[in-house]
Parts: sequence; C-alpha cells; structure tokens
Amino acid sequence: MSRTEKLQSLWIVAAIFMGLTLGQVAWFSKNAIYWIVPSLMVMLYGIFLNISLTRLTTAFQNYKVTGLSLGINFLWTPILAWGLGAIFLRDIPDIWVGLIMLMVTPCTDWYLIFTSIAQGDVALATALLPWNLLLQVILLPVYLLIFADKLVNINAVILLESVVFVLFVPMLLAFISKRLIQPANRAWHRFILKIAANQLLFLYVAIAAMFASQGKILIERPELLLKMLIPVLMFFSINFWLGQLIGRLAHFSYEEVACFNCTTLARNSPISLAIATSAFPEQPLIALALVIGALIELPVLFVVSQILLLLRPKKR
Repeated sequence: MSRTEKLQSLWIVAAIFMGLTLGQVAWFSKNAIYWIVPSLMVMLYGIFLNISLTRLTTAFQNYKVTGLSLGINFLWTPILAWGLGAIFLRDIPDIWVGLIMLMVTPCTDWYLIFTSIAQGDVALATALLPWNLLLQVILLPVYLLIFADKLVNINAVILLESVVFVLFVPMLLAFISKRLIQPANRAWHRFILKIAANQLLFLYVAIAAMFASQGKILIERPELLLKMLIPVLMFFSINFWLGQLIGRLAHFSYEEVACFNCTTLARNSPISLAIATSAFPEQPLIALALVIGALIELPVLFVVSQILLLLRPKKR
C-alpha cells in the first residue's frame, strides 16, 4: 500500500473541509453538483481498470468470510436500514431514502485503509472489493424499488438510466480499454494507466464537490444532522457487535474479524450520491442525507479501527 493510500483518510477529511468552505461561495454552491457524477465516473473507470472481474472466485478461497460478509451487506443491512429509518426518520421520507441508499452500497475504496489501520487482512478485503462493487451495481435499483418506492416518487426508467450511466458506462469503457487497447499503443496505454493510478484524486474531487453542493443546506439546517446521527450510529454499533459475534462463532482470526468488520461497516456514499443527483434532482434532501452520512462515517470508522486494535489479542 502506497504512502498516498495510507494517508487517504486525511485527504478525505481535507476534501470535506475544502468542500464546506467552497460551498459558502455562491458560484461553487450552485455549480459543484455538476462535478460529482463526472468525477465519480472517471474514478469508477480507474477502479474497473484495476479490478479483474474474472478473478471473482479469489474471494471464495475464504468462503466463510466472503459468504457471511456478502450476507450482511446485501441481505441483513438493507432490512436494518429500512427499519432504522422507519423508527427515526418516518417524518422525513427524503432523508429516510437517503439513509437506505447509503446503507445498501458497501464501500469499494476507503474500507481498505481502515482495514490496514486495524491491521486486518487487507488481501482478503481487496478480494471482496469486486463482489461489493458488482452486487451493489445490480441490486441498488432493486433495493430502491422495494424499500423506497412508497416513500418518494421513483421513476423506474430514470433510475435505471442513472445506474447504467453512472456505473455501467465506466465498467464497459474499462473492459473495452483492457481488451481492445493494446500495450503497443504506448501513448494511450500510459494515459489509461495514469487514470487507474490516480483514481483517488477523482474521489477527492467528488467528495469536495459533494460537500460544496450540499454543505450550505447542512449549515442552514443543522437539525438534519442530528436526525441522521442516531440511526447512522445505531447502524454502526449494531453491525460492529454483530460482526464481532459472527467472527467469534465462526472462529475467525483477528485479521479476518477486522476485515469483516470494515467491509460490513464502510459505506459507498459517493456512488450513492451520484445516483441520487441523477435520479432525484428535485429532492435535494436525499443527496444531503448521503453527505451527512459520509460526515458521520469517517470519524466512526477511525474509532472502529482503534477499537479493533484494542481488541486484538496480545502476542506472547
């Protein structure tokens, strides 16, 4: 893991503060939203360039951790997210939908950083990444139609168009780049390698734009932060201790437990935000909920990594 990747959490925090600062300027607050989707599409293109979907079976070399983490992420967590919203956000359906979108999309980038901080199994976490990405691409529209259709007006056609545009287009372009562009074409080959190597830069741009576009609303309506705080913290608490219990019952090693906790806790707010801004342009509170979720998530994941280190068995 490079030095840049190890400092990723600090760069993310810097991007958040930069976005909040720029969001106080009218031009940035109005136009930052248009940077989110393009930045994330380029980032996803870089991710897909680095991921070999033909190696999806690698994760199942550790079938217990893989199977249980996928079960938590794609079966248990959507139900938990809907239930927490029903209890705490029933009076604000747009925020409830934002909570669902946040929780049903497992992280595909910074959870590796927190796994590394907690001294977990980074190789296993990396092997899980393609599954987390592929399944959320397929299942996000399904979850929204099942859990959110009665909360907000969902146009299924627009929703599917947004998912195809934001997620499938970068996947297709990455596949074409890897299959059809030969290394002999040195200039283009170097160009796509630079995109793959600098995908994190586009993530930081997207995060800064995310907070610049919605930060003003957040500052004007701080009560929404408090509304989101309780269900988000409950999600992290419930899934953390559930992960610890499952790890104990399944006889995971410490490194596997740390990986398991991080991959079932970290969420993919940037990708969810890209879908929200495309599919629900007239409902800014959905996007705001995703911004608030990211604001809460980062410090929580750092605390989780430190708790994991405290729970790590002492070497004799």
